[in-house]
Amino acid sequence: MSTLTTLRKAADRIERQTPAHRDRAVDGLRALALLAVPTGHWLLGGFTLDAEGGLHNASPLSAFGGLAPAGWVLQMLGIFFLVGGYASMLSYHRRPGSAGAWLKGRVARLGRPVLGVTAVWALAAPVLYAAGVPEATLRTGATLVIQPLWFVGVYVVVTALTPYCVRAAHRLGGWAAAPLLASVAVVDFLRYGPLADSVPSWLALVNILPGWLFAYQLGVSWGERRIGRRGAWLLLAAGPVLFAALLTVFHYPASMVGVPGEARTNSHPPSLLVPALAAAQSGAAMLLRDRLARLLARPALWAPVVVINLCAMTILCWHQTAMLAAAVPGAFVGELAGLTTAPDSLGWIAARLAWMPVFAALLVGIARYARRFEEPWKRATAVRRALAGLLAAGFAVFALGLA
Repeated sequence: MSTLTTLRKAADRIERQTPAHRDRAVDGLRALALLAVPTGHWLLGGFTLDAEGGLHNASPLSAFGGLAPAGWVLQMLGIFFLVGGYASMLSYHRRPGSAGAWLKGRVARLGRPVLGVTAVWALAAPVLYAAGVPEATLRTGATLVIQPLWFVGVYVVVTALTPYCVRAAHRLGGWAAAPLLASVAVVDFLRYGPLADSVPSWLALVNILPGWLFAYQLGVSWGERRIGRRGAWLLLAAGPVLFAALLTVFHYPASMVGVPGEARTNSHPPSLLVPALAAAQSGAAMLLRDRLARLLARPALWAPVVVINLCAMTILCWHQTAMLAAAVPGAFVGELAGLTTAPDSLGWIAARLAWMPVFAALLVGIARYARRFEEPWKRATAVRRALAGLLAAGFAVFALGLA
C-alpha cells in the first residue's frame, strides 16, 4: 500500500469520526495560530557560539530590522486567544457540573504537558552536563524551553475569567472588549507619555491581563453571537488604523517581539500594539469563517487540522526542544550556517529556512512520545505527581537564573 493511499484512508477515517456539530473553521484558526508559534521561534531564534562551544541566544532582528513585518504575520496569539475564548464559552455552557469542576478540568489539560516538559528537562539537564554539554548551552536551552510557557499561565488566568466574560458579552456585546483596550491605552500613556520618568517600571505589568484578555473577550462575544459582520468589519478597519498610528505617530517599536538592546518591547508585557493587531486579525477571522469552513470540509485538509489540535500543547511545549535537538549536537561540530552561526547575514536567513524541515521532523519524532503528557495521568500516583512538580519547579529556578 502506497503512502498516499495510507494518508487518504487516514483522512477519510478522521472525516467519518468528526461530529457534525464540530466548528471546523475555529479549529482551523487554532491550528494556524499554533503553527505560527514554532515557525516564528524557529525563524527568529538564532544562536552564537562562545570560545568554549557554549550556545547563546541571538536574534536576527538585531541585524535586520526589516524583518519586523514578518512578526506581524507570525504573531498570531491574538487569533489563539480569540478562538480560545470562543471554545471556552461553548465548553462552559456545555459543562455537566459546577464552574469550579469545569475550570479544574481545563487547568489540568494545560498543566500536564507543562509539568511533563519541565520534569523531563530537569532530569535531562544533569545527564547532558555529564556528557559534556557546556553549562552556557544548558542555561540557553532552559531559557528557550520555559520562554513560551508564560502563555500557559496567562491562558489559565483568562480561562478562569470565562464566567465573567460571558456575563460581559451578554450585557455589552462586542463592546465588552473596549474597556480592556482603554486600560492598555492608559497604561501605555503613563509609561511612554510625558509622565514616564515618574512612573514606576512595574506599572507595565498591569497590561498583561487586559492586553491578552482583549482577544479572548472578543472570542467569547463572538461565540455568544454578539459580534456580527458589521462588528467584524469594524475590527478589521479600526485595528490596522490604530496599528499604523502607533507605529508612525507614536513611534512604537515595529517588532512584535523583543529585540536585544532595545529599551521598549511590544510583547512582554503587551503594549497597545498587541490588541491593535489582535483586532485586525480577529475581524479578518470572523469574516473568513464561512469560507474556511467550506475549505476544511475536504478530508485531506481537515485531517491535519485535527492532528495539530490534538497535539496543541505538545507543539507549544516541545518545539523549542526540537530546535535544540539540532543545535546542541551541532555546537560540538562547530559553526554550522543557519544553526550555530551569528544571525547577521542574508545567508543565515537562507540557511535557517533550510533547517526548518529538520526542526519540524524532530518535533514530529518528539511528539510521538511527548503526546502522552496531554492525556490524563490515570496511572500517576500522588508521589509521582509530587515528584514531577518538584522537578518542574527546580527546572524553572534554573531556567530563570535563580540557581
